Amino acid sequence: MLAKRPFHLERFFQALGDKTRLRLLNLMGGREICVCYFVRILNSPQPKISRHLAYLRGAGIVAARREGKWMHYRIVTPPHRGAARILRQTLAALGEDKAMQADRARLAKACCAPARNPALQRAPLPTPVTGAPREPC
Repeated sequence: MLAKRPFHLERFFQALGDKTRLRLLNLMGGREICVCYFVRILNSPQPKISRHLAYLRGAGIVAARREGKWMHYRIVTPPHRGAARILRQTLAALGEDKAMQADRARLAKACCAPARNPALQRAPLPTPVTGAPREPC
């Protein structure tokens, strides 16, 4: 049996202190997303995206799931009540930011027209996490 890692509030705040990590969280929202979409939308190399996702995992903000060759990421609620509240407020603030809205629009466009994105043609579409509203194409 694996022991649970302790939650570190300092690492949580450090994770929220980086623009790329905030953009990743914004794109996840209430969805589970394959790394390939992050690479495409943020126009960043896969190793850089994976490094930031690993940091978010270590901070207890995201969880990962492997499906074949695809890695999927989703936001998880931190066990610390205050951190959970801050994360909800941060996600709400990101939803109001014009640059973050543009990232989400690029994601919606990529999901609706995978034929235009050769790297995404066989990639699994982002799926809503249980209880999250589904965003239309």
